This record gives sequence, C-alpha cells and structure tokens, in this order.
Amino acid sequence: MKMVAKLSAALIACTMLVGATAQAQEMRFFRIGTGSAGGTYFPIGGLIANAISNPPGSRPCDQGGSCGVPGLVAIAQSTNASAHNVNAINAGQMEAGLTGAATLYFAYHGLEKFEGKAKPKLRIIANLYPEDLHLVMQKDQSLDSLKNLEGQRVGIAQAGSGTQIGVELMLAAQGITRDNMQEAELNNTQSAERIADGQLDAYFYVAGTPVAAMIQLDNTKGMELYDFSDAEIEASNKAVPFYVRSTIPAGTYEGIQYDVNTLAVNGILVTSVDQDDELVYEITKALWGDQARQLLDAGHAKGKAITLETALDGILNLDVPLHPGAERFYKEIGMLP
Repeated sequence: MKMVAKLSAALIACTMLVGATAQAQEMRFFRIGTGSAGGTYFPIGGLIANAISNPPGSRPCDQGGSCGVPGLVAIAQSTNASAHNVNAINAGQMEAGLTGAATLYFAYHGLEKFEGKAKPKLRIIANLYPEDLHLVMQKDQSLDSLKNLEGQRVGIAQAGSGTQIGVELMLAAQGITRDNMQEAELNNTQSAERIADGQLDAYFYVAGTPVAAMIQLDNTKGMELYDFSDAEIEASNKAVPFYVRSTIPAGTYEGIQYDVNTLAVNGILVTSVDQDDELVYEITKALWGDQARQLLDAGHAKGKAITLETALDGILNLDVPLHPGAERFYKEIGMLP
C-alpha cells in the first residue's frame, strides 16, 4: 500500500508539473489565409504553418521536436486567395495570409477595386516567391492573340482573388471586358474541370509552378498554355506594373514541351499591424530557421524559391510597411540598416 501511495503521489506531482508547464506555455492560434486546394498558396501556407508552429507539450527543438514559436498553433486555411486574405486580415478575421504583390499594393493604398476601401492595417512579413500567370486552353487549341478571347468562354478566377483583379486590367488593355466575353468566376480546380469537360475555352490563373490542378489536367485530358507576345507583355506590365516578364520552362508540365512567355508577380506573406511585435518577430525568426528550410525544400517545388536572401525583394516598391516584429528580425541579421 505504501508503494501504491508513493506511485500515486508521484503521478499527481507529474500531472501537476505537466499542467503547470502547459499553463505557462499558453496556446495561441494563428490563422493563415491561403487559396484553393488546387493552387500553390494552400500547400505553401501549410508548410509555413508547420514551420512556425510549436504546440504546448512538443519536444524541444534540439531533441528533434518542432522549432517553431513556443505555444503557437498555426493553421493554413483555404480561401478565395489574395483579395479575400487582405480583406480578412485588415478586418481581424485572420492573423496572416498570402497575397500577390499587386493586390497588396492596391489594397493598402486603396486603388483600383479597393478605391475608397483601403486596408491600412496590412503589414509585410516576407516576400516569398514569383507566381506565374497561366492562360490554360484545351489540348491542341491555340490563340493568335489575347484579342481572340472576345466572345469566348473564359475563366477569370474566383471573385476576391488577385488573379481576377490583375487579369481584368490586362484584358481591358486589349479591349476585352465582361461585355464582350463569357466570363466564369471559378477557382483553379473548377476551371481545370470545366476545360476538361469542354465547358470553357480558356482560363487564367496565377500561381507558383507547378500547379496541382494543372498537373492533373495535363496528365488526364491534356492542355495548352498561351505564349504571350512581347507587345502583350509590355501592355500587361503597363496595366499592372507589379507583373513582370517571366518564362514557364518547357517540361514544367509534362505535356508542355515548349517555353511559355508570360508574366509573374511576387507572392507575399502579410499580417496586421495589430499582431503583437514579439510574436511576429518570433514567427519571422522561425520562418527562416534551419527546420523551416528543410520543410520548404522538401514540401513543394516552389518552396525552394522561398529564401532569406530574397525575403525583402521588391518590398520598397510596394510602399507597404514591414511589420515592426519582422523589421526587428531583419535589422538584427543585418539585412536592414
């Protein structure tokens, strides 16, 4: 009986110790808005969430456990992507999210579709990677120019997405609007399914290559990608200055054995100025740690493009502030004066 009593006392003490530790390490949730499951934001957001999480009770980093922020549980949420994310972050409905540079610029400064609806609480954590504009067509189909989209059934991405904002501006520069085409507001997966079923003639989507929904389409029904002319790239860049010339190399998708001239925009990780400075500092530090590097390199082809060396690329041109917590980290490591 004495032995049982001693064991019970030890168990109670151990339970109290674990409880005290868990209580001391308060659990915090951190929602990251991404995009549709068939795009690139969702898997990349999941990798970032894993990298910065360190739930209470996790093994220490130096013992093979998580190297994220102690007590933090980050969750990648599927959303309608860029425009949805900046709206939700500014409104306090999510703690962070991914967005294209053009959408971030328009939203923060209250321009274009955000005119009169500026999002002044947005703050940058890091530049991530370039996202390529895909104009997907049915297998063996072609276009002589973007002007040939007039009268056709065209997917312009889901409402509230950065793709839709940019594409409408680019098409308008070619004289193509909702008035002279049959537009469809669909996410990437839905658009790929409609192409496969012959219900769409073409669709636009901006994402880091390779894109899951397009890989599936390419491997089943097949597809073609539109090769933008130099004049179209120049006009598109004038319409949306944060979209710049890019190339999708031959073989990125198995059935596309030709280089595709297109445009690309940087994907950015953003948060709100209302988020605690110390928390964002720790998140930024974890994002650029060794364990995060391993997760990004192994988790997605575009993860390799997310590097500390390019974390501040193009940020000054956006005229959107860094979050003070992120700024402190970059100053500490000598990337900012």
